[in-house]
Amino acid sequence: MELADILKPEAVKFVGKAVSKKRLLQDLSSRAAMLYGIDGDMAFEALQERESLGPTGVGEGVALPHARVEGLATIAGLFMRLEKPTDYDAVDRQPVDLIFALFVPVESGVDHLKALACVSRLLRDGATRAKLRANDAESTLYAILTEVAANKAA
Repeated sequence: MELADILKPEAVKFVGKAVSKKRLLQDLSSRAAMLYGIDGDMAFEALQERESLGPTGVGEGVALPHARVEGLATIAGLFMRLEKPTDYDAVDRQPVDLIFALFVPVESGVDHLKALACVSRLLRDGATRAKLRANDAESTLYAILTEVAANKAA
């Protein structure tokens, strides 16, 4: 699976800060609605429902919110880098500043897990996280995400 297949260049955003985890999830849902044509309220509810099962803040300043959403034909990704980390109830209790959200079709099976594993592997790498944190240009962030992922897959 290629990250470029699930992440549009315009789905990468640099944001100053997020007021709260809830607001961050709302912003992700609104962007997904705008970019991928899904129902933003439904996407937000799905993200919150997933968070109620356990936080998707995986540590090292990274969060991987994900949810199954009606109306999607393929997996859709969004990436946000926050200038100021926000509390996210992460497993290591550290605030997050790198957020990669995945919205997947309701009937998505193993592809959902493959996409989540791909993103997780990418953001687990300390050098990749450092590169992302050192840049605020959205085109550069997109290039880092897609080039590093493509090189790791090769």
